[in-house]
Order: sequence, then C-alpha cells, then structure tokens
Amino acid sequence: MRSIYLVLILLLFASSCASEKAKQFEFSGGTFSLALDNEPATHIPRNVTDYYSATVLMQINECLVGMDPKTTKIIPKLAEEWTVSDNGKTYEFTLRENVYFHPHDVFGSMKDRLLTPEDVITSFEMGCKKNEKGETPATYGYMLKSLVKGADEYHDGEAKSIKGITANGNKIKFELFHEDQNFLFKLAHITASIVSRKIIAANAEGDAIGTGPFKYEEYKKGDQPAIVLTKNEDYYLKDKKGNALPYLDSLVFFIQSRKLEQLDMFESGRTQLIVGLPTSRITRMLEGRIQDFNSKPPKLILANNPLLESNYYFFDMNDPRFKDPRVRRAFNYAIDKKVLGREILRNQYAELGYFGITPPVSKVMKGYDFDKIEEKGYSFDPVKARKLLAEAGYPNGEGFGSVELRYNINDTHSAVADEFSKQIFQVLGINVNIDGSSFEQLILDGELGNGDIFRMGWSADYPNPETFLMNFYGMFVPTDSNERSSINRARYKNPIFDEFYKKATEASKKTDQLKFFNQAEIALMDDPPIIPLWYTGDIEITYSRVRNFHFNAINIFDFTRVYLKDWTEEEYKDYMTQKKG
Repeated sequence: MRSIYLVLILLLFASSCASEKAKQFEFSGGTFSLALDNEPATHIPRNVTDYYSATVLMQINECLVGMDPKTTKIIPKLAEEWTVSDNGKTYEFTLRENVYFHPHDVFGSMKDRLLTPEDVITSFEMGCKKNEKGETPATYGYMLKSLVKGADEYHDGEAKSIKGITANGNKIKFELFHEDQNFLFKLAHITASIVSRKIIAANAEGDAIGTGPFKYEEYKKGDQPAIVLTKNEDYYLKDKKGNALPYLDSLVFFIQSRKLEQLDMFESGRTQLIVGLPTSRITRMLEGRIQDFNSKPPKLILANNPLLESNYYFFDMNDPRFKDPRVRRAFNYAIDKKVLGREILRNQYAELGYFGITPPVSKVMKGYDFDKIEEKGYSFDPVKARKLLAEAGYPNGEGFGSVELRYNINDTHSAVADEFSKQIFQVLGINVNIDGSSFEQLILDGELGNGDIFRMGWSADYPNPETFLMNFYGMFVPTDSNERSSINRARYKNPIFDEFYKKATEASKKTDQLKFFNQAEIALMDDPPIIPLWYTGDIEITYSRVRNFHFNAINIFDFTRVYLKDWTEEEYKDYMTQKKG
C-alpha cells in the first residue's frame, strides 16, 4: 500500500507540474518572421561583433541582466536581483533558481541542464581567454579589460582564475578597478551571455544552446536560407497572469540582402516586419498604401524614428598614406553627402554625416553636446580637399596610387561605394577600386586590414557614446599587427583621444562622463580615422496584428511577449481611448 500511495503522490505531482507548465495565454502560438540583410557571423556569444549575430542570439542566449525593449532600461534576467556598493566598484548578483539550458545530447539529465554559478564563472573566463588561434574574444575588450580585477592577468595567462569574478552560493560578485556608469549595460551585451560549462567542455557552443525564450531548431538552405527558432517550453519567465512565455511557437529569420525581395516578402505576408525600404519603392509603399496606415484599426504600423546607428568608412591606419591626417581630412571634404542622401538614400536617413561617430539623437543621448561635434564635422569643400592633399605631397592625386574600398554587397552599399569612387576621383584625382564581398568576408578583411578603406555600420549596444567611441580606443589595438583587431578595426591610436576616453570611462558622475566623451570625439574628428556618411533613420513597418512589439533607438528585438491577434474595431477604439487617457 505504501508503494502504491507513493506512486499516486508522484503521479499527482507530475500532473500538477505538467498542468502548470502547460498554462498558456489564449493567443499563444503562431510564427513571427522577418528578414536579415546578412547571415550571423557566429553562434558563439563571446565572439559577437555584428548586429545580425546579436539579433538572433539574443533570442537564444541570456545574460545576468537585459534591456527592456520598450524603455531600454536595465531589467533582471538570469539574475533576479543585485546590489552595488557605495563606491560603485562592487556588484553582487543573485542567480534565479530553476533556470535550465536548452536540451542537448551533452546533458544526461534535467539536472545537468540546470544553470549554476560555475556556468557563469566559466562563461566569463572563456570570454577572457584567447582561443587556439591566439584570438581574443570580444567579451574581453567590451567589458573586462582593465576594468574587472584580475581579467588582464587571466587573459595574459598569469592567473588561473579571474580574481574579480567570484561565486558564493548562488551569488556572483564582480569587483572593478573603478566605477563604471555603463557596467550594467555591458553585462546586458550579448557577449556577456552565460553558456553551460558542459557545452563548452564538449566543444558544442556552435550548436547555440542557451537559456533564452527560443531555442535553435535548424538552418534551412536553398534559394531562401532561413534560421528557425522554436519555443523554449522550459523557459523560466511567466507573464503577470502566470502564463508561459514566450507566446510565439517559432521565429524565422530569412537571410535576404536585397531590399526589393524583403519588401515582396513583407507585402505577401511571408514576413511580419520590414526594417528599411528599398529606395525605389518608398513613395509607392507609403503613399500607395496610405489607407492601410490610416484605417481604424490600421493594417500596418509605421515607425520612422532616428536610430543609434552610424554608417561610415574607416581607413586602414597601417597604410603609410593615411598616417597623415591631412590626407584623411581631404577625403572627408571631398564627399558631397547631400548627393548620397538625395540620389541614393532617397532621404531615408536621420541625418547626413556632418557630425562624428556618435549618431546625433539628442532625445536618447541626453546631455551630449552634438553642436561641438558638428563644429568639427566635414561638409563638402572640394577646394579645401585639394589644398590639403597637395600639402600632404599629392597635388591632384599625383603619386598617391589607387585605393581599395571594401564593402559588403547590397543595393544601397553598392550604390554608395560607386558614388564614393566617382566623387573621390572627380575631386582628388585618386582612383578608388571598389571590391564588394559578403558581410562575413568584409568583417574578416576589416579586422585583418586587407584593404585600404572599409565600409562599416555600427549600432549602439546601449544608449551612451561609449558604445561608438570604444571602436577607436588605442588600448584595443593588438600588439601583434598580424592579429585580428575585432574592436578597433582601423587600428587607430591617438593619445589625446585615449586620455579623454579613459577619463570618461572612470568618471563617477554622468555629467563628467559625457563631457570627457565629448572631448574625445572632438579629438577624434580633428584627426579622423573615419568618413561619416549618414546616421540611420530606417522606415520600419509591421502588421498591426503583431502585438507587444516595440521599436527602439537601439533596434534591439525581444520577442518574448510578442503575440499575433487581429484587431476588432471595438477593441481598437477602446485601446486608443485608454492611450489618450
């Protein structure tokens, strides 16, 4: 009888757990699809330096903290709470209980999948350690180097652990050399994701196993490649009513570089979101479907807000010709950005590149002095461009030789590269050979310096100038010129910039931090390693039936609470009344 009673208890317990696990929101289910311009470059979080990898992996992997997609404020993720010392140098996080990694053959049981403090420690150690090729992960440069105690020694092989990252029970402590206003934002970055130490030990990180709301299902090959993610049935978060998250059954990321194809996919209903319209179809889409935007309820939702994203070219600073700042200034003055904006972008941008590397979005970058940056910016001045080039010893481009411009092929970037080549020749008499490739090849060429000038687009990881300026900090240039430079791809070194940048990162007050970053950016544009072209202001459109999807200036996508439901007229009327109230 006792054994029968025990079996009944276990069955009731299992039934109770299954019932709780199965509790679903009434509008759960369905698939959300969108197109990415390029393939993700990696499935390993600590190696992420591109937007496409981050966008996909942020649905699969999680960090101790995250960012709210609506407000971009820091929210709990794998850590349920944390404390910060009075001096801002010590952070202690309390890990959630009962968080499980996605299923994988490496795990022999459910217990093996349980998140542990050891997984956190191992993840940061791997993010600090060079791989077998001698390459340093992005995690080290983004958030550990010269900031977390013991990280440099561990990176250099002088210590067996990172002294400033320790575990005590379910608590993780970080000890910093100095206060960092952006440390929580850095911990929310995809490179700070936590990966199972068992997955790492099995060399299975490429299988994309995380704790996030969606799990990697498959990569579909063929004429239209796609990455398919499916719902994580064991996800730990619930909504306010106790319903399981995420709501969606699956996510599909189509890989499609052509904007015309992306628009066709959107209009046919294959995708529910489009980011950026093909320039040839902007008027037709916006004016031709005006009723779909203005009806009540609307069929389509439009967002056209400035994004924290810069599009620019950077110079290979190892090229002797570009060591002279007069040459780089000449190239900047030689570009008529109004032509780019009018003829190629068709006014689909937030601002033209008359500022620096940081997008001039004042409502997000509050307190940052963009007026001073603009004073150091470059507008079209062919006379000054020729004069500077002549002063550098290359009158009318004589003796300069040709320049190799590397870019990734798509409609816009190809057209911009072609126009850039024409303008440089017309103004400076220098031949620019344009060499298009895949996005992955461009990244590799840029990090190794295989070329002279490179196209780059940089999206903010968090709402602060540091996320842009860090790309030019001299400390991020490898000592070995043959090593890939994954952060400071231009291999730019400017002691004035570095001094202000360092002061900013160590500032204890936000106002001081912004002031020093401002001075650093002024120094950067006085000695420019870049040619700012434009700041993104893409038109983004979704179908109105996509609920709880939030556009934001950082373009971070979080599909955890997204669901699909058509509006009724009555429901929409009530929604608008509440919104106005």
